Amino acid sequence: MADTRWDAVLLDIDGVLHVGDDAIPGAAEVLDGLREGGTPFRLVTNTTSRSRRGVVERLRDIGLDVCEEDVLTPAALAVAHCRAAGHERVALLVADALREDLAGLHEPADGEPVDAVIVGDLGEGFTYDRLNGAFRRLMDGAELVALQRNRYWQREDGLTLDAGGFVVALEYASDTEATVVGKPSAAFFAAALAEVGADAARAVMVGDDVEGDVGGAQDAGLAGVLVRTGKYREDAVAASGIEPTRTIDSIAEVPGLLRGA
Repeated sequence: MADTRWDAVLLDIDGVLHVGDDAIPGAAEVLDGLREGGTPFRLVTNTTSRSRRGVVERLRDIGLDVCEEDVLTPAALAVAHCRAAGHERVALLVADALREDLAGLHEPADGEPVDAVIVGDLGEGFTYDRLNGAFRRLMDGAELVALQRNRYWQREDGLTLDAGGFVVALEYASDTEATVVGKPSAAFFAAALAEVGADAARAVMVGDDVEGDVGGAQDAGLAGVLVRTGKYREDAVAASGIEPTRTIDSIAEVPGLLRGA
């Protein structure tokens, strides 16, 4: 892989490396090849139902050799954003498993004022009471910080509603616009590139989400490659108006891309 078209590779996780508990064929070999060939890479995910440690443990359980340093999640960007903005108190609308990645932020008791409301994927935990509590804090002036704004994702049993719909509901009700720190935020891609020491013009993002992965990467100056696995849907691609740099069947074709094939 020395003769590469791109100097660095960013890979989405869900739908690209695996779907549910099954690794995509070729994923393990591609990761091993990138590491052995000295091609810098990061696994960049909008997953907010697990901590970074939990993401890595799951990947190892399905046979993928990764470590925490390989993975970038929106939680790290949320902490950096809140510190830069001077937010001392935040409300967390996130899964319990994610809280360890947000441990640097102070969450006051229910009903107390906060500077920001951070929203991740709560799944069935998105109850009326929790959403209404977040809404009230936004109406009192708190900033809405979305870890991600994805519409849906792919589980073993089919497409599944993601956090984006709830973020949009809070935006609409409170007449505010969320600060999104995960993909497709340019800051998220910049953070990943900084970690691998690469310029956007010489990097490629590989994902199954034409908007968050491909469109976001292209807006940030990277190439955007779409895989036909995970939540890929031909009609969704056509409706997006986004033209991927390349579309490939799966992650197994990444080595060919890097050779310029």
